[in-house]
Amino acid sequence: MLRGYLKSFLYSLFFGVFVLINPTIAFAIELDEASRTIALDGSGKTVVLTPEQVKRGKRLFNATCSTCHTGGITKTNPNIGLDSDALFNATPSRANIESLIDYMKNPTSYDGLESIAEIHPSILSADIFPKMRSLTEDDLYAIAGHILLQPKIIAIIFG
Repeated sequence: MLRGYLKSFLYSLFFGVFVLINPTIAFAIELDEASRTIALDGSGKTVVLTPEQVKRGKRLFNATCSTCHTGGITKTNPNIGLDSDALFNATPSRANIESLIDYMKNPTSYDGLESIAEIHPSILSADIFPKMRSLTEDDLYAIAGHILLQPKIIAIIFG
């Protein structure tokens, strides 16, 4: 539990320091096509996010999700983050756009056995989580892209 939280905290701290030292870090327009290529589904298909999708995903994530998810951690459960390993090892795997969209519509526990829509913002529970009410399918796609792109951006910066 502490290890995952500490790892995410250190990544966030290093990223923050790096931004202060080097304000010219990679932004959406500067990311090359290979960096913007992410998994679309579980079959191995990929998609290249447009620079606009990258910027939109970041803005929507920050407005909708960052209250609980900051720097790749989950504040309510630091054992489960948004890093590549955590997404891949979830059941079902959440390491692609389609599965993350499915999660944002109807979230389940990490083992996939229970719905957690009453405690996690989702389209299914938009009546109790108002930030989810106005999100479109394109918005969910952009947010999912942002989540999957973050480990690649951190790898570029710290790689």
